[in-house]
Parts: sequence; C-alpha cells; structure tokens
Amino acid sequence: MAKRWWIACALFVLGAGVASAQDAKTVLQAAQKAMGGDVTSIQYSGTGQLNFYGQAFEPGGAWPVTNLTSYTKTIDFTTKSAKEELTHAEVTPMIKGGGRPFGGEEKQVHFVSGSYAWDMPGSNPVPNLGAATEWGLQIWLTPQGFVKAALENNAIAKKGAMGTLVTFTAGKYKVRGTIDAQNMVVRTETRVNDPDVGDKDIETTFSGYKDFGGMKFPAMIVQKQEGFPTLVLNVSSAKANPGLSVSVPDSVKNATMPPVKVVDQELGEGVWFLGGGSHNSVVVEFPTYIAVIEGPLGDARSDAVIAEAKKLVPNKPIKYLINSHHHFDHLGGVRAYVAAGTTIVTNEMNVAYYQKLFAAPHAIDPDELAKNPQKPAFLAVKEKYVLLEGNQSIELYHIDGDMHAADLTMAYIPKGKILVEADDYTSPTPQAPAPTGVRPGVFSANLMKNVERLKLDVTTVAPLHGVVVPFSDFQKEVSSAKSSSGN
Repeated sequence: MAKRWWIACALFVLGAGVASAQDAKTVLQAAQKAMGGDVTSIQYSGTGQLNFYGQAFEPGGAWPVTNLTSYTKTIDFTTKSAKEELTHAEVTPMIKGGGRPFGGEEKQVHFVSGSYAWDMPGSNPVPNLGAATEWGLQIWLTPQGFVKAALENNAIAKKGAMGTLVTFTAGKYKVRGTIDAQNMVVRTETRVNDPDVGDKDIETTFSGYKDFGGMKFPAMIVQKQEGFPTLVLNVSSAKANPGLSVSVPDSVKNATMPPVKVVDQELGEGVWFLGGGSHNSVVVEFPTYIAVIEGPLGDARSDAVIAEAKKLVPNKPIKYLINSHHHFDHLGGVRAYVAAGTTIVTNEMNVAYYQKLFAAPHAIDPDELAKNPQKPAFLAVKEKYVLLEGNQSIELYHIDGDMHAADLTMAYIPKGKILVEADDYTSPTPQAPAPTGVRPGVFSANLMKNVERLKLDVTTVAPLHGVVVPFSDFQKEVSSAKSSSGN
C-alpha cells in the first residue's frame, strides 16, 4: 500500500493528472478558512493510548499499548516550536511485550524549536540530538500546520478518491495530505529515516471535526508508524493562538553528539564485555573466528564495537553476530554486520521479518548496507543452539514464558560460567538506577526459572543494559521482587 502511494507520488510529480500550484493554493486557502482562518499557534489536549514504537511482542506485530491519561501539545508555527506534555501508565492487567519496563505513571515533557530538541524530565533540560528532524516535521503533520506549510512550499494538487491530494516538499521530506469535500484535512503522510526500517512511513488521520471556539479541529487523531498506531488521541479541547514562548537552553544549543565510547572488560579467557554506552555487547574468541553477542542502536555503535573486537582479537574474522531479540534498540546495529558479511544468529521466528527489514529502502539517509547491498546470511535458532570450536562454546537458549519479547534469547558461556541476557535483568549503575515496578520483577523471575530449568551453573551476569555483576546480585533482585509482590 505504502509502496503504491510513493509510486503514485512520483507519477504525480512528473505531471500525470497534476493540477497547477495555483489550484493547490485555492484548495488550501479554502481549507484554511473552513478550519478557522490563518492561525499562528494551536494547542490541543486529550487522552487515549500511547504505543511503544519498535517494541512489539512478536516480530512484525503491533506496537504495545500504554494508557495515555493526559496529553497536551502546543505548537507555534512562526518559530517552528512545539511543547508536548504527557502522562502515561502501563495497561492493567499487564500485557505481553513493551519497551522500557516501568511501573505506575510516567510523565514526559518534550520540546522542539527549529533544529533543537530536548526533554525536561525535571528542571534540567536533556538534549535529544536525534529527535529534532522528526519532531519538527510533526508540526506540519497537524491539520493547521499542514495547510500553512503547503501554502509556503509550492504545493501541487490532484483529485483523489477521498478528496484532493496535496503534496509539498519540506527540505528532503515529501509530505502529502488529503483534504475532503468539507475542506477538512483528513490525512497527512510522510516518510523519515529510521535505522531499522529505513524510510519509515508516518500516517496521521483526523476525524470528527468539531468547533473549538471558532477553530475546527478533529476530535480523534490516530497516528501510525510502519502500519501500526503509535498515538490514539481523543481530543477534549483545542484552541487557536494560545502562544508558545520557547527559549532554547544554552546546554541544548551547545550540545554535540558525543563520540561512541566502547569500554572493554575481560570476563575470562577469550571473553570481553564491551560497555561504555546505554547498550552493551560481548565478544567471544574462538580458535579460528570471533562471535559478537548483540549489535544494538545503529551503525555508529556497531562500527565501534567491530573495531574494538578486531583490536582485542586481531587476524580473526567476525563470523557470527548473535541477536538477542527483535526490539529496534537491539536490532538497529545488525545491518552493519550484514554489510560486513557476518552471519546473523537469531531466533527462527525473526528470519523472514529481518529479511524484509534488511531489504527495505534506505534512500533518505543511506547506511553502509544500502550503499553496498549484501544478501543476509542467517543461522536460525529455535529452543537451543551451541556454537562450539575447540575449548570455547556459546550455548543459546530461547527464554520460555518471557513477557517482554516472544523471541528473547539468552547466551551462556560455560567456560567462564557467564550468562548474557537482554532486558529481563538490568543491573543498576550510578547513572541509571534499575527499573522499578511490576515488569522487572516478572521478567527477572521468569529468567531465573529458565536458568534453573536448564541447570546453568552461572557465576557472572553480563547484562546487555547495565554493568557486569555477580550472579548473587541477580538472585537478590529476584528474591526482593518476590518479597515485594508477596509471592
């Protein structure tokens, strides 16, 4: 469906059935008038659902849901600024899947202004250096924002099945909207770059327009990314020209992307823990090759880990990349290993999904695999698989009964009695306390059941978030969680 749309857009731009820019202007001016006139800012609030993009329980499944108990977004079109305030809470009873484990409510405040984006978890701003492009583009995906941007960017138009299709280009991003017979914007669409899926589809639909103090605004907003909802908002209030005063903090203006930091820690003979960031990897040396456990985040992280692995173990190829599960933060760097010709070891349920992802276009911001396409090689794992050469081995086990991801796989290195796992247990660090709430306890307890079921002799846990800890720390976490729950 999305592919056909972009093909249609290409034909549209080339002139097949295209109306003039002047015709588009007439349509847009009519829409602007019908929706309440030319506004400089808007604010809307509501409740609904917030879904975790890239964190489906099963590969290719829908993004898991949290309850959005409050939401307010304020946008200033003149300064290209926005403030988003939201509170969401985990769905009860707990559902399978889901991104960052947390309990109770979580409040978030996000800002974007021009080329700057930041979060306000408290009183101190935290730069979000990778978010400004998409957050800024979201300003023009609102009904009033779309009309304003289309008028300012030489939009073109043609008739479609559900109204007039209006398309414009903002920088390198093509934005399309549908305006119906009542001159209401009922849909906006665009594509942005994503390290996992490539050129990511963002589609927003608007329905149930109501009069809010003279401004027409939809009572229902549904945004989908890659075909599944990420936001479902029942709008309870909206107003025109509330104003928004945003001053970019100096700490945000002066922030630069820090270099990727890889810190290695030897865990035993031929085994190194590679930390230094939010996500970790483990390097294991075999007699004739290297295996790397986990390729998270993106190319930059993977390139740094690959370089460190080759430094630690020179003159041996990286033969295998072991992938713990399909969640996008743990999958984002796998493409770099595919580009390098490495075999990807993953749960069998991921193979078809990964083949589709790795073949998806990355035209907006090409990565190494897009520039030098390679056919991925997979080694599919079901319940158990052992990599063995000489006196070194890695045992891979599917984590039965896991509530975080259906494919979640852990690694056990018998020679060092080391357990490598992702997300089910996160050891605390001074910078990031361990997660709290019901999910961590459930995940950790289930992980322990699997360790006991398999009779693994573990002395060290190397979590793919956090720091290396003795197995006794993990045992204490499970025991504490059981005590807190009364089990």
